[in-house]
Amino acid sequence: MDSLAGISVLITGSSGALGSAVSSAFTAAGARVAAPSRAQADLTTAAGARAAVRFALDSHSRLDAAIHLIGGFASGGPVDQTSDDTWDRLFSLNARSAFLLFRAALPVLPKPGGRLLAVGSRAALDCPAGLSAYAASKAALHALVRTTAAECASAGITVNAVLPSTLDTPANRAAMPAADPSLWVAPASVAQLLLFLASPAARDTSGALIPIYGRS
Repeated sequence: MDSLAGISVLITGSSGALGSAVSSAFTAAGARVAAPSRAQADLTTAAGARAAVRFALDSHSRLDAAIHLIGGFASGGPVDQTSDDTWDRLFSLNARSAFLLFRAALPVLPKPGGRLLAVGSRAALDCPAGLSAYAASKAALHALVRTTAAECASAGITVNAVLPSTLDTPANRAAMPAADPSLWVAPASVAQLLLFLASPAARDTSGALIPIYGRS
């Protein structure tokens, strides 16, 4: 994989277990990471998305890649029991926030060479019962990634998403104490895949929804 030394990377959602792993991996690879807090940039608003991009530009004078890790999960229950609030909240966290960040970042990314990356979900492909709001919101994110990739092809900006199954995080272990976390996906594995997609070596990969399922 080509070096990431010196590139400027905006990482949203950097405070969580996945975000910490991704930020550490990119820093170790030599990237200059800009990681605004939610207080600095609420990514569910257009103003917050613009603030996140501005934060990266103010920090490093340029933006080469934006990695969108913000998202939310709720089971919701069957469709006829899913509340308006759950549906709207998950679409805001999982789809709207990505749209707003992509829209804010695109004008300042290098052409060619810019990178937009997001984290989708296996659930949006498998569509398990009881997860209608979550699966639909992540499916909307997947469609956004593929549409944006098509629109950016001529400019040489790549747009991709990684689709993990259950992540091995402290929160998931606490929520599912009877499960076997050795079957889950390590955040560090997701980070390594994102490193590749952000690198020059991935210049010919765009519009991809890449599964990373562990052993589940």
